[in-house]
Amino acid sequence: MLSDISADTKVVLGSVAALIAVAAYIPYFRDIFLGKTKPHAFSWLIWALLCGIGFAGQLADQGGAGSWITGLTSVACFAVFVLALFRGERDVTRGDWCCLFFSLAAIPLWILTESPLWSMILITIIDTVGFIPTFRKSYYKPEQETAVTYTLSSVKFLLAIVALNNYSIVTVLYPASLVLINGAFVVMVYVRRAMLCRSSANSS
Repeated sequence: MLSDISADTKVVLGSVAALIAVAAYIPYFRDIFLGKTKPHAFSWLIWALLCGIGFAGQLADQGGAGSWITGLTSVACFAVFVLALFRGERDVTRGDWCCLFFSLAAIPLWILTESPLWSMILITIIDTVGFIPTFRKSYYKPEQETAVTYTLSSVKFLLAIVALNNYSIVTVLYPASLVLINGAFVVMVYVRRAMLCRSSANSS
């Protein structure tokens, strides 16, 4: 049982997850500066805000070492957002704007929500909607994302869940959704790369 893991072990797991988070963003920042990766600014802005909110919620519910990774991720996402304004995806659709407006408009609902549970539910929904612009862009341009970063993101949040001091829907829901959605995104990117590669080979 996860609850049987000692406090010292949870601290170690939280520290390992934090190290993975740092390692995950190194290739991402590198690829941005090399022009290989074109992040979508809308998604990264939403993730920065939500990870910050999620971090505050986990701290309020005594998340402990398992909450460190959410706070660190918020800082990293904001840094990517700033870079994306200058080096990111330029093809912004009306649907992307709708996702951004929906996500930003829903954030005040979190402020008005006194229930930590509904707060985390809202954050999970908003984060998922915020991922849509990146999913859309990467479906057509899968080569413009650094898949290893999202893979390591799934791993780090999985470790973060194990490292939590208190297990509840409030503390687990958000990081669990990040494990799943990052994993699904990686699968989509590799499948699309394979499909486009086969299509290019067949047309040559």
